[in-house]
Amino acid sequence: MQEEYIVGRVIHGLHLGQKLGFPTANLDRRRYGKKTPVFRFGVYAGTAQIRGSKKVYRAAIVIGPLDKRGLPKLEAHLLGFKGVLYGKYLSIQPAKFIRPFTVYKSKEALIRQIRRDVANIRKVKL
Repeated sequence: MQEEYIVGRVIHGLHLGQKLGFPTANLDRRRYGKKTPVFRFGVYAGTAQIRGSKKVYRAAIVIGPLDKRGLPKLEAHLLGFKGVLYGKYLSIQPAKFIRPFTVYKSKEALIRQIRRDVANIRKVKL
């Protein structure tokens, strides 16, 4: 398991994960973008913890390609979490690489892949 983790404030994204049935916490990437990324782009099994909480959630974590500002996509789907995270600080720890970041041709193909990813992540020993 890698010892590196990423901390960021949860910000509003495009709400695509929520529309697909897998809401994600999008992290403010500005601090992360100022250092050399430790993780390669892809989907990870890992953990997430909300600052001030002792509960640690299993998480499906996506670290994606750089945007126009040179910042990577950083988001996590916290398995079993219900609630609002906007404005809170979240610590994510990618532990096991699942697959490379991929762009899908259809929303349906993406949903099928996310379902497979989440099922695999539930099985990973963290």
